[in-house]
Amino acid sequence: MPDGPLVVQSDRTVLLEVDHDQAEEARRELAVFAELERAPEHVHTYRLTPLGLWNARAAGVDAEAVVDTLLEYSRYPVPHSLLIDIDETMGRWGRLVLEKDPVHGLVLRCDDFPVYEEISRAKRIQPLLGPRIDPRTTVVHASARGELKQQLLKLGWPAQDRAGYVDGTPYPITLTETDARSGQPWGLRPYQAAAVDAFWATGAGTVVLPCGAGKTVVGASVLAASSTTALILCTSAVAARQWRDELIARTSLTSDEVGEYTSRSKEIRPVTIATYQMLATRRGEFWPHLELLDGQDWGLIVYDEVHLLPAPVFRRTADIQARRRLGLTATLVREDGREGEVFSLIGPKRFEASWKDMEAQGWIAPAECVEVRVDLPESDRLVYATAEDKDRYRLAASSPQKNAVVQKLLERHPGEQALVIGQFVEQLEELGELLDAPVLTGKTPARQRQELYDRFRAGELPVLVVSKVANFSVDLPSATVAIQVSGTFGSRQEEAQRLGRLLRPAPGGQQATFYTVVARDTVDTVFAAKRQRFLAEQGYAYLITDLEEH
Repeated sequence: MPDGPLVVQSDRTVLLEVDHDQAEEARRELAVFAELERAPEHVHTYRLTPLGLWNARAAGVDAEAVVDTLLEYSRYPVPHSLLIDIDETMGRWGRLVLEKDPVHGLVLRCDDFPVYEEISRAKRIQPLLGPRIDPRTTVVHASARGELKQQLLKLGWPAQDRAGYVDGTPYPITLTETDARSGQPWGLRPYQAAAVDAFWATGAGTVVLPCGAGKTVVGASVLAASSTTALILCTSAVAARQWRDELIARTSLTSDEVGEYTSRSKEIRPVTIATYQMLATRRGEFWPHLELLDGQDWGLIVYDEVHLLPAPVFRRTADIQARRRLGLTATLVREDGREGEVFSLIGPKRFEASWKDMEAQGWIAPAECVEVRVDLPESDRLVYATAEDKDRYRLAASSPQKNAVVQKLLERHPGEQALVIGQFVEQLEELGELLDAPVLTGKTPARQRQELYDRFRAGELPVLVVSKVANFSVDLPSATVAIQVSGTFGSRQEEAQRLGRLLRPAPGGQQATFYTVVARDTVDTVFAAKRQRFLAEQGYAYLITDLEEH
């Protein structure tokens, strides 16, 4: 009997023995189609979900490959019923197809008549369908394209969208051979080129790459290949400026051709970069910035950090399914559970690169992840024990005991640049004063934020204390140390972003160190364990220690 690292169970869970000599290769294969649920020290638990299997199918992985992985690495016989279930679940992808008919326009085709009868009788599907052309083909109202895909996914029948996209307004864009900022030649890395090719195989979908792996470059390359007007949506004005700088440096676009549509500036140019907030805000029932989506003939819409897309933007995205859509993200995990809406409205996962594989190839920096646990003093433990549940996390996460630990950790990295990251402004201000370091929060004006980032990149600031505003789309390649003192409860997506601040390779290939300081015997440890799941998903070892031991 094979002695593999996996135990595959009929309830769709897969157990991975972490210390097995084949654990890493099995984890890498498993991560393509399964979701990590728990990651304690010795045995990790994955679950096979329909969405995970459909994402894998859309990315070109078939049921045979999934079954072969489970059979190859399983210690015990894989339940036959599960193998049948995997084959049938993945077989649902593509049974329903949206496509263009030369006479009737947008149609839904289904060669499986019983399936068609099932979905056509569903109450939420019926209003979205037009007249039936033949027993297996029905006209679909063009405006219902996004809503139909959402509702079909909820019924368990994901539709493959082959209806194509409008070309948009042509606009010539090419990639340059030299980076205008450095004067150095550049070209697409192999995985970036593969991601671009995977996107263009369909014209809509999501590319998953680690922070620091050049998602913006992938976006620029897709934009150049489209050579149309484009709208780029991102998380903040700082991110918008970084997109603008990257496009001007790496493409034929000039500063006059790239507009910023933010709270500070309302420029609509051939390529326009806007923040999600501009679309997510509405006054009563009137959207204040409809001209961004409805008033322009965009050929491409790019959704940066698509895992953070606000719910109102999903509603607007459902209306623009005729536009090519590229989602970029470091993780498909959404804390609100709306991964299905990314799948149906932006597009399925088309390409994903393993963080550890990228590290092994030298594209991102190697990283050590360490959780340092501290004891609360007796008086603070008593305050914590008698506090209301809603107050306990703040009390534990912002404990003053962490301040001295942060100071000692920084002393272990002389000459390295460090980020101290937290959730609570008062805690960050205390740390800023203790470390004699500037503090950057949501209240910091955008111009001052940019100045602080620039000074940090230039090496003028050894330490920067930052709130969650620095989680997203901030390029700080000089940082090799991050110390996380508090976070957004158990957010895996936040863990991805914070670790990502360190993964842009430093000169000389220096290893990055990601510390999390956690108060022992409190909910702080519970939430830290949830965040740890992301690190385990990516294959990172996670050392838990006391300060004196490390």
